[in-house]
Amino acid sequence: MFHDKELLLFDLDGTLIDSVPDLAKALNATLRELDLPTYDEATVRTWIGNGAAVLVKRGLVGRREIDREPEGVLFRRAMEIFLKRYAAVLNDATGLYPEVKETLQKLEDQGYRMAIVTNKPSQFVAPILKNLAIESHFDYIVGGEDLPRKKPDPLPLLHSCDVLGCKPEAAVMIGDSSNDILAARAAGIPSVVVAYGYSADREVRDLGADAVVERFGEILDFFERSHRE
Repeated sequence: MFHDKELLLFDLDGTLIDSVPDLAKALNATLRELDLPTYDEATVRTWIGNGAAVLVKRGLVGRREIDREPEGVLFRRAMEIFLKRYAAVLNDATGLYPEVKETLQKLEDQGYRMAIVTNKPSQFVAPILKNLAIESHFDYIVGGEDLPRKKPDPLPLLHSCDVLGCKPEAAVMIGDSSNDILAARAAGIPSVVVAYGYSADREVRDLGADAVVERFGEILDFFERSHRE
Protein backbone atom coordinates (compact mmCIF):
# COMPACT_ATOMS: atom_id res chain seq x y z
CA MET A 1 0.00 0.00 0.00
CA PHE A 2 2.79 2.47 0.90
CA HIS A 3 5.45 0.97 -1.35
CA ASP A 4 7.24 3.33 -3.75
CA LYS A 5 5.79 6.51 -2.24
CA GLU A 6 7.57 9.78 -2.94
CA LEU A 7 5.67 12.61 -1.24
CA LEU A 8 4.35 12.83 2.32
CA LEU A 9 1.61 15.43 2.94
CA PHE A 10 1.27 16.40 6.58
CA ASP A 11 -1.54 18.10 8.42
CA LEU A 12 -0.19 20.55 11.00
CA ASP A 13 -2.38 21.12 14.08
CA GLY A 14 -3.03 17.88 15.93
CA THR A 15 -0.52 15.97 13.80
CA LEU A 16 2.85 17.72 14.03
CA ILE A 17 2.09 20.39 16.63
CA ASP A 18 -0.17 20.97 19.61
CA SER A 19 -1.30 24.56 19.17
CA VAL A 20 -4.39 24.40 21.38
CA PRO A 21 -2.97 26.43 24.30
CA ASP A 22 -2.26 29.43 22.06
CA LEU A 23 -5.45 29.06 20.01
CA ALA A 24 -7.53 28.89 23.20
CA LYS A 25 -5.74 31.94 24.60
CA ALA A 26 -6.43 33.93 21.43
CA LEU A 27 -10.05 32.79 21.17
CA ASN A 28 -10.82 33.62 24.79
CA ALA A 29 -9.16 37.03 24.47
CA THR A 30 -11.41 37.64 21.47
CA LEU A 31 -14.54 36.58 23.32
CA ARG A 32 -13.65 38.71 26.34
CA GLU A 33 -13.21 41.75 24.11
CA LEU A 34 -16.70 41.10 22.75
CA ASP A 35 -18.15 40.61 26.28
CA LEU A 36 -18.99 36.97 25.50
CA PRO A 37 -18.47 33.82 27.60
CA THR A 38 -15.06 32.15 27.47
CA TYR A 39 -14.25 28.41 27.46
CA ASP A 40 -11.67 26.13 28.99
CA GLU A 41 -8.84 24.71 26.92
CA ALA A 42 -10.32 21.21 26.90
CA THR A 43 -13.50 22.51 25.26
CA VAL A 44 -11.61 24.57 22.67
CA ARG A 45 -9.55 21.47 21.83
CA THR A 46 -12.70 19.81 20.46
CA TRP A 47 -13.32 22.80 18.16
CA ILE A 48 -9.99 22.66 16.28
CA GLY A 49 -9.49 21.26 12.78
CA ASN A 50 -11.62 23.22 10.32
CA GLY A 51 -9.67 26.45 10.15
CA ALA A 52 -9.75 29.75 12.03
CA ALA A 53 -13.14 30.90 10.77
CA VAL A 54 -14.93 27.79 12.00
CA LEU A 55 -13.10 27.95 15.33
CA VAL A 56 -14.26 31.54 15.83
CA LYS A 57 -17.83 30.63 14.86
CA ARG A 58 -17.80 27.78 17.36
CA GLY A 59 -16.57 30.17 20.02
CA LEU A 60 -19.32 32.65 19.23
CA VAL A 61 -22.09 30.04 19.54
CA GLY A 62 -20.40 28.07 22.32
CA ARG A 63 -20.45 24.59 20.78
CA ARG A 64 -18.89 22.45 18.09
CA GLU A 65 -22.03 22.02 16.00
CA ILE A 66 -22.98 25.25 14.28
CA ASP A 67 -26.70 25.05 13.54
CA ARG A 68 -26.94 28.79 13.00
CA GLU A 69 -24.43 31.23 11.57
CA PRO A 70 -23.28 34.02 13.91
CA GLU A 71 -24.43 37.46 12.86
CA GLY A 72 -22.32 38.72 9.95
CA VAL A 73 -21.07 41.92 11.60
CA LEU A 74 -20.27 40.11 14.85
CA PHE A 75 -18.38 37.34 13.06
CA ARG A 76 -16.34 39.76 10.96
CA ARG A 77 -15.39 41.73 14.07
CA ALA A 78 -14.53 38.53 15.94
CA MET A 79 -12.31 37.32 13.10
CA GLU A 80 -10.48 40.63 12.98
CA ILE A 81 -9.80 40.48 16.71
CA PHE A 82 -8.87 36.79 16.68
CA LEU A 83 -6.29 37.09 13.92
CA LYS A 84 -4.56 39.90 15.78
CA ARG A 85 -4.72 38.12 19.11
CA TYR A 86 -3.43 34.86 17.69
CA ALA A 87 -0.55 36.56 15.91
CA ALA A 88 0.51 38.00 19.28
CA VAL A 89 0.65 34.61 21.05
CA LEU A 90 1.50 32.39 18.10
CA ASN A 91 4.49 30.65 19.64
CA ASP A 92 3.87 31.15 23.36
CA ALA A 93 3.03 27.52 24.16
CA THR A 94 2.72 25.72 20.81
CA GLY A 95 5.02 22.71 20.65
CA LEU A 96 5.89 19.63 18.65
CA TYR A 97 4.40 16.28 19.54
CA PRO A 98 6.91 13.67 20.73
CA GLU A 99 9.18 12.13 18.07
CA VAL A 100 8.19 14.63 15.36
CA LYS A 101 11.50 16.40 14.87
CA GLU A 102 13.72 13.33 14.69
CA THR A 103 11.20 11.44 12.55
CA LEU A 104 10.99 14.23 9.96
CA GLN A 105 14.77 14.30 9.75
CA LYS A 106 14.97 10.55 9.17
CA LEU A 107 12.23 10.66 6.54
CA GLU A 108 14.13 13.41 4.75
CA ASP A 109 17.33 11.37 4.98
CA GLN A 110 15.50 8.50 3.29
CA GLY A 111 14.69 10.77 0.36
CA TYR A 112 11.03 11.53 0.95
CA ARG A 113 9.74 14.93 -0.13
CA MET A 114 7.37 16.53 2.37
CA ALA A 115 4.71 19.24 2.36
CA ILE A 116 2.27 20.83 4.81
CA VAL A 117 -1.43 20.79 3.89
CA THR A 118 -3.36 22.56 6.62
CA ASN A 119 -6.58 24.48 7.14
CA LYS A 120 -4.69 26.92 9.35
CA PRO A 121 -4.38 30.42 7.86
CA SER A 122 -1.14 30.40 5.89
CA GLN A 123 0.16 33.59 7.52
CA PHE A 124 0.70 31.66 10.74
CA VAL A 125 2.24 28.48 9.37
CA ALA A 126 5.75 29.59 8.41
CA PRO A 127 6.44 31.46 11.70
CA ILE A 128 5.42 28.38 13.70
CA LEU A 129 7.53 26.02 11.61
CA LYS A 130 10.51 28.37 11.91
CA ASN A 131 10.12 28.74 15.67
CA LEU A 132 10.03 24.97 16.07
CA ALA A 133 13.01 24.56 13.70
CA ILE A 134 11.31 22.18 11.28
CA GLU A 135 10.69 24.51 8.33
CA SER A 136 13.61 23.13 6.29
CA HIS A 137 11.96 19.72 5.95
CA PHE A 138 9.09 20.96 3.81
CA ASP A 139 9.19 21.68 0.09
CA TYR A 140 5.76 23.28 -0.02
CA ILE A 141 3.04 24.67 2.25
CA VAL A 142 -0.68 25.05 1.55
CA GLY A 143 -2.63 27.04 4.14
CA GLY A 144 -6.34 27.35 4.63
CA GLU A 145 -6.69 30.60 2.69
CA ASP A 146 -4.37 29.78 -0.22
CA LEU A 147 -6.89 28.03 -2.46
CA PRO A 148 -10.63 28.39 -3.15
CA ARG A 149 -11.39 25.22 -1.14
CA LYS A 150 -9.81 23.59 1.88
CA LYS A 151 -9.88 20.09 3.37
CA PRO A 152 -12.01 17.94 3.33
CA ASP A 153 -12.04 19.01 -0.33
CA PRO A 154 -9.21 17.22 -2.21
CA LEU A 155 -8.02 20.41 -3.95
CA PRO A 156 -5.16 21.27 -1.51
CA LEU A 157 -3.76 17.75 -1.75
CA LEU A 158 -4.00 17.56 -5.52
CA HIS A 159 -2.56 21.05 -5.87
CA SER A 160 0.43 20.11 -3.72
CA CYS A 161 1.06 17.00 -5.79
CA ASP A 162 0.85 19.05 -8.99
CA VAL A 163 3.24 21.74 -7.76
CA LEU A 164 5.76 19.14 -6.59
CA GLY A 165 5.43 17.00 -9.70
CA CYS A 166 4.12 13.93 -7.93
CA LYS A 167 1.26 11.70 -9.03
CA PRO A 168 -1.44 11.41 -6.32
CA GLU A 169 -0.95 7.67 -6.06
CA ALA A 170 2.71 8.27 -5.13
CA ALA A 171 1.74 10.48 -2.17
CA VAL A 172 0.48 9.77 1.35
CA MET A 173 -1.65 12.08 3.53
CA ILE A 174 -0.85 11.98 7.25
CA GLY A 175 -3.28 13.71 9.61
CA ASP A 176 -5.47 13.40 12.66
CA SER A 177 -9.01 14.09 11.52
CA SER A 178 -11.79 13.06 9.20
CA ASN A 179 -11.01 16.16 7.08
CA ASP A 180 -7.60 14.70 6.26
CA ILE A 181 -8.95 11.25 5.49
CA LEU A 182 -11.89 12.45 3.39
CA ALA A 183 -9.65 14.76 1.37
CA ALA A 184 -7.16 11.96 0.77
CA ARG A 185 -9.84 9.50 -0.28
CA ALA A 186 -11.36 12.00 -2.72
CA ALA A 187 -7.89 12.69 -4.16
CA GLY A 188 -7.05 9.01 -4.59
CA ILE A 189 -4.24 9.30 -2.03
CA PRO A 190 -3.62 6.72 0.72
CA SER A 191 -3.82 8.06 4.27
CA VAL A 192 -2.45 7.55 7.77
CA VAL A 193 -4.17 8.92 10.87
CA VAL A 194 -2.42 9.58 14.19
CA ALA A 195 -4.34 8.46 17.27
CA TYR A 196 -3.14 11.24 19.61
CA GLY A 197 -4.46 14.31 17.78
CA TYR A 198 -7.57 16.42 18.09
CA SER A 199 -9.80 13.50 17.11
CA ALA A 200 -8.42 11.44 20.01
CA ASP A 201 -11.71 11.81 21.91
CA ARG A 202 -13.42 10.09 19.00
CA GLU A 203 -12.58 6.64 17.63
CA VAL A 204 -9.91 7.42 15.04
CA ARG A 205 -10.02 3.87 13.75
CA ASP A 206 -13.49 4.61 12.42
CA LEU A 207 -12.31 7.56 10.31
CA GLY A 208 -11.48 5.29 7.37
CA ALA A 209 -7.72 5.83 7.07
CA ASP A 210 -5.57 3.16 5.47
CA ALA A 211 -3.42 2.96 8.60
CA VAL A 212 -3.47 4.21 12.22
CA VAL A 213 -0.40 4.98 14.33
CA GLU A 214 -0.31 5.58 18.08
CA ARG A 215 2.98 7.51 18.02
CA PHE A 216 4.42 9.76 15.35
CA GLY A 217 7.60 7.69 15.28
CA GLU A 218 5.62 4.69 14.04
CA ILE A 219 5.30 6.50 10.72
CA LEU A 220 9.06 6.19 10.29
CA ASP A 221 8.98 2.49 11.13
CA PHE A 222 6.22 1.94 8.60
CA PHE A 223 7.96 3.71 5.73
CA GLU A 224 11.33 2.15 6.53
CA ARG A 225 9.64 -1.23 6.27
CA SER A 226 7.99 -0.15 3.01
CA HIS A 227 11.37 0.81 1.55
CA ARG A 228 12.80 -2.59 2.39
CA GLU A 229 10.04 -4.47 0.54
